[in-house]
Amino acid sequence: MMRTFIGNIDAKFDDKGRVFIPAAYRKILSDEESLRLVMRRDTDNACLVFYPERVWNQRVDQLHEALDDWNPEDELLLMQYVSEAELLEPDNQGRVLLNKKNMEHLGAKQDLVFVGMLDRFALWSREQYDERRMDQRELSERIRAKMAKK
Repeated sequence: MMRTFIGNIDAKFDDKGRVFIPAAYRKILSDEESLRLVMRRDTDNACLVFYPERVWNQRVDQLHEALDDWNPEDELLLMQYVSEAELLEPDNQGRVLLNKKNMEHLGAKQDLVFVGMLDRFALWSREQYDERRMDQRELSERIRAKMAKK
């Protein structure tokens, strides 16, 4: 059973565009069969989402099953979603390289934050993350409303 990615951890990228995957997250990844990650730009937010390879494969299988291989729009949807993903392997020091396009997507100058999402984690610019976060009252109200539907 995979432990979960939780919390938020400050980070910075170096001059070459590399960022250290937090040690707590690397520990969880080391429990997996593979340290490989799949990263893609989030479709709705200015962040990058990192999936352990197994989790990515499960999610893409779900998407693929929901689509019709013979429908051109579904094919394009799958093609674009999958083609915008990158397979990454952290180096011996636990760093991954972010290309210029992904760094621009983050809009990050330097300060970054990793945010746990249970089976995956995201990387945000600190500024963007702080702008998008809800205050405690809104968070509480939204969680209560979602749980009331169950």
